[in-house]
Amino acid sequence: APSFQPTLEFSYGGFTFGTWGAYSIGNAASVLSEQDIYASYTVETSASGAFTLGVTDYYYASKGKFGNFDDKKGSPHVVEASLGYSGPEKLPVSLLLAVNVFNDEDNTFYAEIGYSATVEDVGLNFFLGMTPGGEKAVYYGTEKFNVINIGVTATKEIKITENFSLPVFASWIVNPNQEVSALVFGVSL
Repeated sequence: APSFQPTLEFSYGGFTFGTWGAYSIGNAASVLSEQDIYASYTVETSASGAFTLGVTDYYYASKGKFGNFDDKKGSPHVVEASLGYSGPEKLPVSLLLAVNVFNDEDNTFYAEIGYSATVEDVGLNFFLGMTPGGEKAVYYGTEKFNVINIGVTATKEIKITENFSLPVFASWIVNPNQEVSALVFGVSL
């Protein structure tokens, strides 16, 4: 189903604080809604790249009230801590390490490696994500190590007027463990 995904973000120096939501349009709207609140701090150098330490609170409205942080009573929140790295222009690689630290009995771990390139005026980001799995297999659908995310995202700014361009993207994502794929298209305003 189409999804409306608003973002509100504030940055100052290396600090970023924001919220992102995903709300399906159509009959599944109440089931497929998510709101994430995140904070991060980034240290960046032109020679070494950027290192980011972050925390994200994933909130699923269909699982309960926003104020319920009691994991013994089915909290709708899952909190993740992460460490990311983005290489400098001469080494356009990225690495993400993340672990669920609240409301996940397995403390599920996720790692992703990426590579960025530009072909003419189209940005390309190739990525591969994996997890060691978990006993309950709740968050990534596997009890053992599996690659769960392979794909590419293409980005481009389409010039509308002399002063306005429309950023668009398309992603092709495959989960070889679940044997599913998705094609995602988005426009930012």
